[in-house]
Amino acid sequence: QVQLVESGGGLVQPGGSLRLSCAASGIAFRFFTMGWYRQAQGKQRELVATITPGLSTNYAASVKGRFTISRDNAKNTVYLQMNSLKSEDTAVYYCAGDLTSYPPRDYWGQGTQVIVSS
Repeated sequence: QVQLVESGGGLVQPGGSLRLSCAASGIAFRFFTMGWYRQAQGKQRELVATITPGLSTNYAASVKGRFTISRDNAKNTVYLQMNSLKSEDTAVYYCAGDLTSYPPRDYWGQGTQVIVSS
């Protein structure tokens, strides 16, 4: 069956960095558009970044210049490098994948918590 498993979340100080990973199985990963979403407590889930099979990327305005999405098709893994973290980046981060639609919504991971706090 399809599984997306996120890892790499945790507690980090403002200005720090984290790298999230999402390992996929059960899908032809290289053909999928992959994305990262986040949901802060009491707020709606929002799209953070996406990467297509052709390596085109897109970012939310709030993270542009600080976050970088990438993928390794050999490892069936998508990454989110997060630099210059702010308290407002605190959220549960979810990985998503989709073969045919944009933004990706077909398959979801379970989420990984990121807390930015001093």
